[in-house]
Amino acid sequence: MPEGGYVSRRLLQLVMPIFPDHRMFRIHDPEADLDAPGGPLPPIGVLVSASREQLFVGSLQEDIDVRLVLEEWDGQPMLPDAWDEEGKARLYLRGQLSVDMGSAGTAVSRLRLSGGVGDYEVRVYARHRETVVQLYDDLFSQLKDPLSDEFQREKRKLEGVERYLVQLWRDS
Repeated sequence: MPEGGYVSRRLLQLVMPIFPDHRMFRIHDPEADLDAPGGPLPPIGVLVSASREQLFVGSLQEDIDVRLVLEEWDGQPMLPDAWDEEGKARLYLRGQLSVDMGSAGTAVSRLRLSGGVGDYEVRVYARHRETVVQLYDDLFSQLKDPLSDEFQREKRKLEGVERYLVQLWRDS
């Protein structure tokens, strides 16, 4: 790094389980009308789909919890290592954000952002999406009864393996 260069600082980090509804979850401005025309399309075949005030993150799961790490930075962070996929978006946020899991409820409601009101750059990273799909398929091949205790024990081992990192910072 050149002498006198700027290094961004992480202002916030939340780590939480997310239960994707219809293979996705949503990050949005709490004041946004989520059903208004012009909203993002479901992220089929892509990692993210966004509109002005909301972002869909596509998961490959609908029966297994995934892990979300949400970070706010005071400037563009360094690129993280060892993620399989990346998506980018820009969101207008009124100083807060929410994470919605659809029919599973709200994971985060009205989280106050240090950056305040304005446009935010968002990078979304994913890891182990395909791996969990394969492991879950293998589980059905090995253990035919999904209601058995053994099946449920093995399924719990897959929870949180599919991971997402969402980094956002105020666009200045």
